[in-house]
Amino acid sequence: MPHVLVTGAAGYIGSHCLVVLLEAGYEVTAVDSLVVGKSASIDRVRALVGEAASRLRFERAELTDAQQVEKLFTSTKTPFDSCIHFAGLKAVGESVQKPLMYYDNNLGSTQILLAAMQKHGVKKLIFSSSATVYGSADKMPITESTPTGVGITNPYGRTKYIIEEIVGDFCRCPDGKDWSVALLRYFNPVGAHISGDMGEDPKGIPNNLMPYVVQVAIGKRPELTVFGNDWPTPDGTGVRDYIHVVDLVEGHLAALKYLESHEPGCNVWNLGTGKGSSVLDMIAAMKKASGKEVKYKFGDRRAGDVAVCYADPAKAKQDLGWSAKRSLDDMCTDLWRWQTKNPDGYPDA
Repeated sequence: MPHVLVTGAAGYIGSHCLVVLLEAGYEVTAVDSLVVGKSASIDRVRALVGEAASRLRFERAELTDAQQVEKLFTSTKTPFDSCIHFAGLKAVGESVQKPLMYYDNNLGSTQILLAAMQKHGVKKLIFSSSATVYGSADKMPITESTPTGVGITNPYGRTKYIIEEIVGDFCRCPDGKDWSVALLRYFNPVGAHISGDMGEDPKGIPNNLMPYVVQVAIGKRPELTVFGNDWPTPDGTGVRDYIHVVDLVEGHLAALKYLESHEPGCNVWNLGTGKGSSVLDMIAAMKKASGKEVKYKFGDRRAGDVAVCYADPAKAKQDLGWSAKRSLDDMCTDLWRWQTKNPDGYPDA
């Protein structure tokens, strides 16, 4: 059975991906530094997948340490066939305050990982990229041919763009021509596993809209500030493409199957729904799912925000046979279930 190395495996998206890989029959080595991710999420994965947990090995390692990465590759009983690379710092605001830390961590760890993959002959890579690489795109919907790298407003987004460029350059060089790569550009992942046992566990004040909204709904925060109500959108609030996290990770499984069955090359796919929802739409959907009021007030626009951003996911459907299935109601219902079952997130290790 194919053996997949998953980095950043104890994080929000990584842990959900472990479940779909194990349920699909893969052997998985999960690695995380546990700086952001929680070991409890790995315990939840084991509980959810039952007997398939015997195919999961977890290693705590720091990908910026070349010796630790080398040990990952040499200590495995069966060699890795592929790697799904989620690991990286991801808080947009923090990246503005600490850009050197973001460049050092996100770029440094990726280059060390790629070097180890090259040394050990692992030639299939899925990289967790982001719609932020499109910067301030003004034509909607966003396709894979929309220009990247222009108007990116924060160091986090630039690290995603630069890593895409590094990987692309490698795939064009003689040593990388036989690699099979997927650059997956996510839009806005939300929701949780349907069991309510796994979900997003932000530390401190959430950086993303829906974790904040659900904390207001459950009473952990008094109200939400909506940044701008004068955008050129139907209700004046920003519009984004929200995708259920389980749809997102099923997209990774589809991409992995594609890499296993097609000629080498560097592929790019958007993972989104193709539908935009406004901030007020999301508040209304959470109110419906939770039966609770979500108090909010309007504030000024945030620097760097755009009015509208949503994907054209047609290429992923055509190439991978994948499309998002879960609705906005599903996203909010599953998020509410996670929040009510785990009001304080995962327990500390």
